[in-house]
Amino acid sequence: MALGRFGSCSRSFIRDPCKGLFCGITQSGWTERCLGAKRHLLSEDVVKLQDFQQRKLAVAHLVTGSQGNFIELFNQKLQKNELILRDELKLLLHLCQSADDMVTARDAIYRYHSENRNFAYGEFKFGPLFMRLCYELGLEEMAAATLTDTRLKGFFNDATSFNIAIDMLFTKGSYENALEVLRVMKNQGVPFNKDTFTLACGTCYKLNTTEAYRICTALIEEAQTKGHAIPRHAYCFAVALALRQNDSERAKSFYSQIMSTDSRICQNLKVVILAMSGSVKDAISILSVAVLSRSPSFVKKPEFSQEVVDLLRLRSEDGPLMMKVEHILSQLEQAGQVTQQTLDDMLCHTPTGKRKPVAMMEERKISRRTRKPLQSTLVSE
Repeated sequence: MALGRFGSCSRSFIRDPCKGLFCGITQSGWTERCLGAKRHLLSEDVVKLQDFQQRKLAVAHLVTGSQGNFIELFNQKLQKNELILRDELKLLLHLCQSADDMVTARDAIYRYHSENRNFAYGEFKFGPLFMRLCYELGLEEMAAATLTDTRLKGFFNDATSFNIAIDMLFTKGSYENALEVLRVMKNQGVPFNKDTFTLACGTCYKLNTTEAYRICTALIEEAQTKGHAIPRHAYCFAVALALRQNDSERAKSFYSQIMSTDSRICQNLKVVILAMSGSVKDAISILSVAVLSRSPSFVKKPEFSQEVVDLLRLRSEDGPLMMKVEHILSQLEQAGQVTQQTLDDMLCHTPTGKRKPVAMMEERKISRRTRKPLQSTLVSE
């Protein structure tokens, strides 16, 4: 099991955050990175926080004046050990506005699960609802503790609940807790989806320990064996982690499995792989193509991190290709294609999610000119 030995995972961290993945590059090359950019790895399409908040407003509007009373009455119901109905729990979760309210909601979940553990809950899933509440109120510790409580085994039976919790923990820098939630998810047999693989690889990348590297590698190999689709973002995290662990060959292997490598982070990682493996000439070729790109002016040209530029300079220093490297890097800098954004910033970005399709214009049946019915769409204005 890829996560079986999580308990032995190293708990050492570098306490001083630095500006990039190559901190102290002139001394040691590829160095440790602690917290880095604190950004969510899940898009709004997955978290659906805005939709959830809109529903909360709608529910609050319907029960205006009775919200506080409802939660108070629910507490009394819990104290009297009365039966909790599904719709009552749904309403409660839509009315929570504070950490104290969430304590009531959590207690209600425990009661509801104990009363219904042998029955199907139907199509409605309470897990994502509770996790979105934790997400909204910044209660990542409550989210993790509730998910990993054995008394609630089976209540959170969907990937979305676990993914939202891991994303919250990732953003707060609680990478070990995120990995623990991932381990519980796997042990409970909740299937991983694409978001889970991205979160898992991202968490292992941030931990950057030998054990985390082993877990990341095992997860990817197991997923490949089972024919699961692994997203590019997850592979990029795995490549970066392999490089941080000074395993250039494994980094090359992970990179070769990325279907489309035309993204900015992929191009940057490719240059790093080549530089660290001594293939400076090939790295120069990639940069030359980037700087000589004949794409239209409105198309943004490829950008390379200052970290990557510095690494290539270091690896070519006093070598036969040093002058060529300096020349191409000078061209990139003059063209504005060197960015101060670090590789860590590029990796830990919040996805934009799926774009909503533009609504088609409603077919008109009345002519704007004559105000008479149009006989055919062929003559519509």
